[in-house]
Amino acid sequence: MVRGKTQMKRIENATSRQVTFSKRRNGLLKKAFELSVLCDAEVALVVFSPRGRLYEFASATSLQKSIDRYKAYTKDTVNNKTVQPDIQQVKADALSLAKKLEALEDSKRKILGENLGGCSTEELHFLEGKIEKSLRVIRGKKTQLLEQQIAKLKEKERTLLKDNEDLRGKQRNLEARLLLPAPNSVAPLQPRGEPAPEQEPVPRDEDVETELYIGLPGVRCSSRRSGQAK
Repeated sequence: MVRGKTQMKRIENATSRQVTFSKRRNGLLKKAFELSVLCDAEVALVVFSPRGRLYEFASATSLQKSIDRYKAYTKDTVNNKTVQPDIQQVKADALSLAKKLEALEDSKRKILGENLGGCSTEELHFLEGKIEKSLRVIRGKKTQLLEQQIAKLKEKERTLLKDNEDLRGKQRNLEARLLLPAPNSVAPLQPRGEPAPEQEPVPRDEDVETELYIGLPGVRCSSRRSGQAK
């Protein structure tokens, strides 16, 4: 009985899939061994099962030795293959950048009004429009900065006015406190309707005329006393 050709797709049945894996894994390991012996080749084989179990084969003393050899080979090969294209790419990029730089320098000189002899009318019209557009952008930026500065100055003015008003209020409060009489220097109260008594002046050492009665009654004699009665 001829067996049909196996279709290359994932086996849906878990048991059949496990049986197929075990059979073909063993066949693969056997083929790797045969290849290394018959052809004197260094063969390394690594297989992970669906559950993560590792199966390996190495014809060298260790699998790590074959892996290190593979890394060294691929590194040298990649470097040899990529160095030359990289140099060519760098040269092409440098040439392209040089051309762009030259074009920018030429455009800069024309904007500054230099080397305009070979320009056509269309080119001059294009430069004029470019300069006008740049001027509009510059003026717009300048206006924006001036508006911001004006707004900051107005805010500073409002702050200074508020501080000035606060200082004036503090000054008024201080002046009101200074005008109030001290608690220990209150003048005595006088009854309503009566004038305050006037203080008699202290007599000085001057001649004061007094009337003294000396001798018999009826005889009047006046004398002056200076400060005291004689």
